[in-house]
Amino acid sequence: MSALLKLEKIHCSYDHREVVHDVSLHANKGDIICLLGPSGCGKSTILGAIAGFHPLDKGEILINRQSVSRPGYTLPPEKRRLGMVFQDYALFPHLNVGTNVGFGLRHMSAQEKDQRVQDMLQLVGLTDMTKRFPHELSGGQQQRIALARALAPQPDILLMDEPFSNLDVDMRERLSSEVRDILKQHGTTAVLVTHDQHEAFALGDRVGVMHEGKVLQWDTPYELYHEPNCRFVANFIGQGTFLQGTVLDPETIETEIGIYQGNRAYHWQQGSAVDVLLRPDDIIHDPKSGLRAEVVQKAFKGAEILYTLRLASGNRLLSLFPSHADYAIGDQVGIKVEANHLVAFAQN
Repeated sequence: MSALLKLEKIHCSYDHREVVHDVSLHANKGDIICLLGPSGCGKSTILGAIAGFHPLDKGEILINRQSVSRPGYTLPPEKRRLGMVFQDYALFPHLNVGTNVGFGLRHMSAQEKDQRVQDMLQLVGLTDMTKRFPHELSGGQQQRIALARALAPQPDILLMDEPFSNLDVDMRERLSSEVRDILKQHGTTAVLVTHDQHEAFALGDRVGVMHEGKVLQWDTPYELYHEPNCRFVANFIGQGTFLQGTVLDPETIETEIGIYQGNRAYHWQQGSAVDVLLRPDDIIHDPKSGLRAEVVQKAFKGAEILYTLRLASGNRLLSLFPSHADYAIGDQVGIKVEANHLVAFAQN
């Protein structure tokens, strides 16, 4: 399958300072891809380069196999058949919802435009909002109207720049799931930029974790969580702690809480010192276990409680217990390790 969007070894800079270095990625038709990373990592610059707002120093961007950006050439944004959803929604306050959604449909008859507007409002579940104005809508409704407006001209690719950052946590999680369903239903190819891994995981088919202008790992959310390829990705994605270990053989590592075999072979020599990543879901509550740890912190999360546990050595682990396993600070609890994905890194 030929990629609808393709970035080939692109480099971008501001004031002679390189902020994007040697980034390559692609999206096929209907894919939702995400660029995830902390502020200043270069993700928004890549989105701007795809949109045509930022030139390339090296490399090339292709849309539908057409070169749209390369050193010395940038196809204007309005000729790229892109839709954009911004962080602040960018709705016109003096126009009602119907007029906002139909704003970019200049080459349609009035009847065609009205039909497209209704189709888009139905897609985002807001058909009864046509005559309302943006200030009469909630944040989530405004974001869905912004999405409808971006999709109305039937762009080849939808670009979304931190689209949910102005919403509260519950609305952000709910809307992320709704937007993914809408995009998949519409068959839209989309690129999301976010610093929030929950958004990236809720929306993205594939996610690129960025740091200092580079994509460190380009993978599915599942693989990023269970098989991070470097310490930065391991720290940035999810929660977890590192426990010192010693390599016994390429697939076996000994730690203070046991000897574990994983699903991958490492190249380190026997006796090498490593740090083993343990996620909260690797540490299982087991009242009958002889391995004990002290509860030092707890965070109730409804169906689960996230415990911070201190081992006899003083090292700490995180563990998710079922919420009915309610222990007090200072209690000793039994645990066991079920780490099917053994992830380790050479000690710094």
